[in-house]
Amino acid sequence: MAVTIEDLYRNYGILADAKDNLSQHKDAYQVILDGVKGGPKEKRLAAQFIPKFFSSFPELADAAINAQLDLCEDEDVSIRRQAIKELPRFATGENILRVADILTQLLQTDDTAEFNQVNASLISIFKMDAKGTLGGLFSQILQGEDIVRERAIKFLSTKLKSLPEDVMTKEVEEYVFAETKKVLEDVTGEEFVLLMRIVSGLRVLQTVNGRQQLVELVVEQAFLEQALNPADPDTVDRLLQCTRQALPLFSKNVHSTRFVTYFCEHVLPNLSTLTSPVAELDIQLEVLKLLAEMSPFCGDMEKLEANLNMLFTKLLEYMPLPPEEVENGENSASEEPKLQFSYVECLLFSFHQLGKKLPDFLLDKVDAERLKDFKIRLQYFARGLQVYIRQLRVALQGKTGDALKTEENKIKVVALKITNNINVLIKDLFHNPPSYKSTVTLSWKPVQKTEAVAPKRPSNEDMGSGGSTKKQISPQPRRDARQIYNPPSGKYSASIGNFNYGEKIPGRQGRELGIF
Repeated sequence: MAVTIEDLYRNYGILADAKDNLSQHKDAYQVILDGVKGGPKEKRLAAQFIPKFFSSFPELADAAINAQLDLCEDEDVSIRRQAIKELPRFATGENILRVADILTQLLQTDDTAEFNQVNASLISIFKMDAKGTLGGLFSQILQGEDIVRERAIKFLSTKLKSLPEDVMTKEVEEYVFAETKKVLEDVTGEEFVLLMRIVSGLRVLQTVNGRQQLVELVVEQAFLEQALNPADPDTVDRLLQCTRQALPLFSKNVHSTRFVTYFCEHVLPNLSTLTSPVAELDIQLEVLKLLAEMSPFCGDMEKLEANLNMLFTKLLEYMPLPPEEVENGENSASEEPKLQFSYVECLLFSFHQLGKKLPDFLLDKVDAERLKDFKIRLQYFARGLQVYIRQLRVALQGKTGDALKTEENKIKVVALKITNNINVLIKDLFHNPPSYKSTVTLSWKPVQKTEAVAPKRPSNEDMGSGGSTKKQISPQPRRDARQIYNPPSGKYSASIGNFNYGEKIPGRQGRELGIF
């Protein structure tokens, strides 16, 4: 006969009144277990009664858990939610791993309320036994179905950071790190980002040594021991993803040397042939920005001179020679070269940062003819730069607040930051001997607030000296305020990236600066 509501309540009463003699009423508990075979009302009651007396009948433990699992898979979502809500009551002793494994599998549900209940139950057993719960989660991440693996990783990436220290002890965090390293042996790009978010937030890894371990983890994922295949978008994407994850880890004590050297040796020589993993991404500019962000955190470099040579060579590519003039004073070239300010800012900044470690590079390591050529290019570039800065200042003069928030003016503000930065760096290199003392904030770095551009006409000192230029530049953000770079859209990058020097100088045949 099927178990009825009356049967369930009667046997519940027997067990509730038994007190110390509870274990003697095995038959009454079996009736409650049989409730899972009844109708919806019987199942809902069974879902509540089975866990209440579970610990008193160890010989029926497997049968009880299996009965509850049947309810967790019922067609009626309300029954499933009730059964899932009660699952943490089974998480005692050696059962914790099994319950965690079951709850992790249940993350695959598409019902929002049920999904939230699974999350709540997982958090509940975390507070009972964090390491056991993690065992169930990582078991499914390593061996479970794709949808379960995906959601288990997302669960860890969002929930672990909110757990208190008495739950996430040092031992538990070390276990998370050890298990994560196993998972990282075979991951997708999205999984890698989420897993790095998990381990980067562990308190046990917030030391210099801990951050160094994280960098080594990223180095392994980036395949820095292998040559780059610039034609393979997956390989390029892996390098970009890994570098972005490593950026927040670098500091004066945790160095970016291996990444910078790899970029100089393998990426810069192939810059023009890189295959972008995202159609709208300016892959060359993205790579140069990542290199610029890493360059201040280089340690001692065995290949410093070689790296500076590569940066120097690449700079020459983006800093054109002035066109030759014919007898009537006109340029012989039909079209003047374009000045790619965005690229030059990145390369010049990287060269400036590495140059601090070998300040005699331009004096002793570059032959006189090559240095002369470089200075001619710098001078020509600086002339175009001054014209561009003046035009930008005029365009932004007197604009404040909402006026600076239009798409057009946002581009002009960024363009002014780029050109001011280049101006400062070029002046350093024109010193005799070259200087590497000036400080600039890269144009895409986050700022605390947008300031109005001063309405006055800039003087030569405003546009040149290191001291005055610093007033135009936002202060370097604190270490804890650093953000991973998210590339702007293609239109944004392209708009500020190129300036046709010949065609857009105001006053020459009445033409205006036209990149906007």
